[in-house]
Amino acid sequence: MAVTLIFLLFFFFLGENNFFVTHQLKRELAELNKEIDLLEHDIKQDSAEAVSLIGNIEALETYGREHYYMKRDNEDIYIIKD
Repeated sequence: MAVTLIFLLFFFFLGENNFFVTHQLKRELAELNKEIDLLEHDIKQDSAEAVSLIGNIEALETYGREHYYMKRDNEDIYIIKD
């Protein structure tokens, strides 16, 4: 009985890989898996956008204007941010 109690005490509180550390690591793993799913979704979306831009000059110009604030020589751009 005493050996079992000592083992449980060691397992839950004293060991290097105790219950609390294991629980924290499982929670971090779940968060990282969520981040992986989000990043994979972003990669798919960006890949689809890149395919649509290849060979389409007008779409490429629109993308450059919207994301990198590119302009033609004869125009002025005003950026209003909230």
